[in-house]
Amino acid sequence: MYKEPVFLKPIFQERIWGGGKLQELFNYDIPSQTTGEAWVISAHENGPSIVMNGELQGMSLSEVWWNYPQLFGSRVTDSEFPLLVKILDANDQLSVQVHPNDQYAKELVDKPSGKTECWYILDCEEDAEIIIGHQAQSREEFQRLMIKGEWGKLFQSLKVKKGDFVYVPSGTLHSIGKGIVILETQQSSDITFRLYDYDRIDQQGKKRELHLEQALAVMTCPHRQVIQDNLKEQLTDLESTRLIEGEFFTVYHWKLGGKVEVPLTTRFLLVSVINGTGQIVTEESVSTVKKGDNFIVPATIGNYFIDGNLEMIVSHT
Repeated sequence: MYKEPVFLKPIFQERIWGGGKLQELFNYDIPSQTTGEAWVISAHENGPSIVMNGELQGMSLSEVWWNYPQLFGSRVTDSEFPLLVKILDANDQLSVQVHPNDQYAKELVDKPSGKTECWYILDCEEDAEIIIGHQAQSREEFQRLMIKGEWGKLFQSLKVKKGDFVYVPSGTLHSIGKGIVILETQQSSDITFRLYDYDRIDQQGKKRELHLEQALAVMTCPHRQVIQDNLKEQLTDLESTRLIEGEFFTVYHWKLGGKVEVPLTTRFLLVSVINGTGQIVTEESVSTVKKGDNFIVPATIGNYFIDGNLEMIVSHT
């Protein structure tokens, strides 16, 4: 039985819109100044995390998932690891894109799941904006504005600030704006249909591929705004805010200022430390945690407490 947190090493992805903030904010050893994504808790084939501690050190999270199911409590044994947690540095505007739902992903692109995601804004420039949704009332109106290139009339923009939270269900047209760093919790999927990419060219002088037909097919039209029902609880030295409770994941913001005993649970937790330092103390181990650490609390951990001044994003299925 595994009685300590499972710490994971980030996998970095370079992107045309990436920058250097992942090093600046989290002291990550990034491969270049165009690093767009750190896949910090991932069992996806395009970038599986590697365990950094304990008996499982050196194994990928996907190997742990298949070979040590008891760490994850009750689960469907033939299903993929369900979630993927990333930190994104949008040094430039991302493409305007949309992701499919599970049905489309399975039937038409032969992937195990679609992609619903959510964003916690870790840092951003003043007046930073995202695109979330569109203003067309029908697909015909959408196509008409798209053909004319009247993107300003079509896309729906929203100003954001540090600490904001945005829920992005599959089918939602979206884009992360320039100067924004986010922590993204999502289904474990890497399917993206680009609708518009600002006519950018890559290092080879080519425009990136667009997927207009697929994007229009999976896009929700008209756009439906999802209102998040935040729930805040004060538990002695822990302020816990439930940011979203959805079909695929539940996500919390934890702000800790002292020592908190965590109730026993049969589920595993995904944890990213976004500020501060502290300790996780179990019956068999003491683990120091700090800003930039990412780990899984296994279902087998038993009684434990967290001590310190910490901010964390915590999720589970």
